[in-house]
Amino acid sequence: MSAQPEISRKQAYEAGKLAKRLRHQVGQAIADFNMIEDGDKVMVCLSGGKDSYTLLDVLLSLQAKAPVRFELIAVNLDQKQPGFPEHVLPDYLRARDIPFHVIEQDTYSTVTRVIPAGKTMCSLCSRLRRGALYQWAGANGITKIALGHHRDDILGTFFLNLFYQGSLKAMPPKLRSDDGRHVVIRPLAYCKESDIAEYAQARQFPIIPCNLCGSQENLQRKAVKRMLEDWERQQPGRSETIFRALGNVAPSQLTDRNLFDFLSLGAREGAEPADAHAWLAGAPDGE
Repeated sequence: MSAQPEISRKQAYEAGKLAKRLRHQVGQAIADFNMIEDGDKVMVCLSGGKDSYTLLDVLLSLQAKAPVRFELIAVNLDQKQPGFPEHVLPDYLRARDIPFHVIEQDTYSTVTRVIPAGKTMCSLCSRLRRGALYQWAGANGITKIALGHHRDDILGTFFLNLFYQGSLKAMPPKLRSDDGRHVVIRPLAYCKESDIAEYAQARQFPIIPCNLCGSQENLQRKAVKRMLEDWERQQPGRSETIFRALGNVAPSQLTDRNLFDFLSLGAREGAEPADAHAWLAGAPDGE
C-alpha cells in the first residue's frame, strides 16, 4: 500500500526535472539566436504530433515569465486527409484557452494526384503545407513562425545532406524564408527527441499520428536515424558532441573557397597566380 505513493512522488520529481530541463533548453535557444523579441506575434505550427505539442506547451510556460512580451497563436493545417480527427486539436486548444486557427486546404488531393501510388508523399506535402502556413502568416501579422524541429531532426538533416547531397548544412535554428517575408524559428533546437517523447507522454497530449495518408517515411532519413541511435548506444553523448560541432565551425580548416580566402593566404604581393587551365595543362600561361 505504501509503495504506490512513493512511485508517484518519484515520477512527479522526474517529470518536474524534465520539464525544467526543456524550459531551460528552449529559453537558451531563444536567447542564443534572438528568436523572440518584444511585441512579436508567434505562430506555433501545430500538427498534432509530440514535437509541436511540446513546443507550444513549453512556450506557454515561458511566456508568463519571459523578459519580453509576445503573443502566441497555434495554427493547424487541416489537409483533408481521410480519417483525420479534426475535432482533436480544437477541443484540446479550447480546453486550455489557447488562441488558435485551423486552415482548411485540401492539399491531400493534390499530393495523391501528383505522386504515384506507393511513393513517398512527404516532400510535396511539406512544400504545400509550408506555402499555406506562410500565406496565412503573411495575412495575419505574424512576425515569427515557430516549428517543432528538435536537435535530432537537425542532426539527421545534417547527415542526409552530407551523405546524399555532398554539402555541409543542416536545419538552422533561425532562418528567413526564401521569399524574404518570414522569419522561421526552431525553439526546440537544443532538445533531444527522447526527452520530448517522455514529456509528451507525461503531459498526455492527444497525439494524432502522421500515417493517415498511407505514405512511408523517407527511407534515407530512417537509415540516418538508426545510425545515430546505434552510435548513441555504443558511445553515449556522441550526438551531443556532433551537435556542438555544428556551432563550432572553423572555415579555414575546411575546403570551401567561398567561406575562406585561400587564394590570398600566403600570396606574395604583386605575384600573379597561374589559372587553373595552365596548371592542368602543365604549361606556363600563354604557351
